[in-house]
Amino acid sequence: MAGFLRESNSRTALLVDRTGQMLATVGDPPTFDPVAFASLTAADFSANDQLARLLGESEFGALFHQGEKESLYLADIARRVILVVLFDNRTTLGLVKLRVRATVHDLSSVFHAMFAREPGVTPKVESGFIGEAEDEIDKLFGP
Repeated sequence: MAGFLRESNSRTALLVDRTGQMLATVGDPPTFDPVAFASLTAADFSANDQLARLLGESEFGALFHQGEKESLYLADIARRVILVVLFDNRTTLGLVKLRVRATVHDLSSVFHAMFAREPGVTPKVESGFIGEAEDEIDKLFGP
């Protein structure tokens, strides 16, 4: 995620689950109440899902909110998590959208695999795999 922030010239990326819980933040620390922000983000996405249905769409996979100086880009991850990108006038929506595609794809793969596991079943993992998995997670979310 740190690489995504650099490439898109964005300030912060947050992962929020659809129930309104903050899962992770990368980049500049938020200057607002993260609990309230996560709750409002989930409510915003839910409201926009209803708007999409009224228009005959199954969903809006991404949302954009533009302010005078600060903007938000929100993208659906596996129908359970929302990626929120905070950016300012140092970048453009086009660059953020271009760079977010690969990140959404990577995170969707991770979350789909995680959600596909059977409840109560602990996967058996070879010892060498754990180190490799940690390396992959570090690549996505930074050290």
